[in-house]
Amino acid sequence: MDAVVIGSGPNGLAAAIVLAEAGCRVIVLEGARTIGGGARSAELTLPGFIHDVCSAVHPLAVASPYFRRLPLRHHGLEWITPPAAVAHPLDDGSAVMIEGTPEATGANLGEDGGAYCALLRPLLENWEGLLGDILAPLHVPSHPWLLARFGWQGLRSAESLARSRFRGERARALFAGLAAHSMLPLNRRGTAATALVLAAAAHGEGWPFPRGGAQKISDSLAHYLRSLGGEIVTESQVESLDSLPPARVILCDLTPRQLVNLAGDKLSKGFRRSLTKFRYGPGAFKVDWALAGPIPWIAPECSRAGTVHLGGTMEEIMASEREVWAGRQAERPFVLLAQPSLFDRTRAPAGRHTVWAYCHVPHNSEFDMLAAIEAQVERFAPGFRRRILTRFVTPPAAMESYNPNLIGGDINGGVMDLRQLFARPTRRLYSTPLRDLFMCSASTPPGGGVHGMCGYFAAQRALKVLQRG
Repeated sequence: MDAVVIGSGPNGLAAAIVLAEAGCRVIVLEGARTIGGGARSAELTLPGFIHDVCSAVHPLAVASPYFRRLPLRHHGLEWITPPAAVAHPLDDGSAVMIEGTPEATGANLGEDGGAYCALLRPLLENWEGLLGDILAPLHVPSHPWLLARFGWQGLRSAESLARSRFRGERARALFAGLAAHSMLPLNRRGTAATALVLAAAAHGEGWPFPRGGAQKISDSLAHYLRSLGGEIVTESQVESLDSLPPARVILCDLTPRQLVNLAGDKLSKGFRRSLTKFRYGPGAFKVDWALAGPIPWIAPECSRAGTVHLGGTMEEIMASEREVWAGRQAERPFVLLAQPSLFDRTRAPAGRHTVWAYCHVPHNSEFDMLAAIEAQVERFAPGFRRRILTRFVTPPAAMESYNPNLIGGDINGGVMDLRQLFARPTRRLYSTPLRDLFMCSASTPPGGGVHGMCGYFAAQRALKVLQRG
């Protein structure tokens, strides 16, 4: 065997495909019964209701420089793009919408419409090229001036950029909701980059869902891998590197803590020490609902969006994320909600709906956020609770139990601040002191998200070892 990949998340499968395309013999070992890691779907509530267990909305998957090169459409993957990427309802009964173009989005930002277009339009001049530079480890960029322009704005805090660029609350709230995906306080440098990337992705490719659920991403990757001769074995829990079948290289779709447990004394003390210093971030408290009907939004335009940000003003969102970072429960949490069954009828029985939502909580938190999350939905959609048939609640501990990579409920594979963004998990990035051992999880650049780029770059390094013999 040329390569063993531990873990069948999108990064593990991407790494395996890179190697298989190069003619290597590859086997993927997955401890769970089903493949996919953070991209899995299941009937969590009632029969016929398909819920995404972790990730649900995939702007970076459809735009991924690696995934878009793969023939995944021929292996069962079909994207559904809602008319609007994001809705951000406000207490006045209106909603700010991210439409297909900056100009259409700017039209509902009032006096800030021109400023929004001026901020986003330059990033879209060569969006594919820019994203390729963003979703890569430190390197000589292919588009240096465009990346520099992005970095000039992106390295600022979301609060600073929003206050300097926008005068009105609508644009500031929209920008804060995008930046809050970073799971960092919005006064931290670098949080503006998250908002810019997600906004540009909405205009460049949209924020789509896979028809049938996130599992379809994993299934299409697995089907393509098998067509190349790759092998996948589920229910194959790896306890130690010594238990693996003989292979020339090993790639681990695992976080640093898991790698330390797996490799033990095979790693040098210094490297183990570096891995144990890796910082995990806030967790996610998630709820899936089976509904008797669609969410009764006050602002009807919310039903045109696949994703809804529930947080009110920028100040409210900032307060929520600040409380989480300080280890406290947010009374009014920022809630990220997806309503895929409005656009994908395979997700629920006729007339019924599935809804997915989560809020940020402190790492490994035991706070029960169900009532607070439902209150935020009810705030912008009175009558929502009356449509609930049943719910499935996933606190951080349950997330980690379902997917061991989600340490303490951290869905990003570790804090993604400036200290831990470019050199993650160590300065070696994907490599380790062992010539044949690599990491390919979201704990390596470019970090969290379903895009496969961590696996792609790790596999490129592994290929060099294989080619040298």
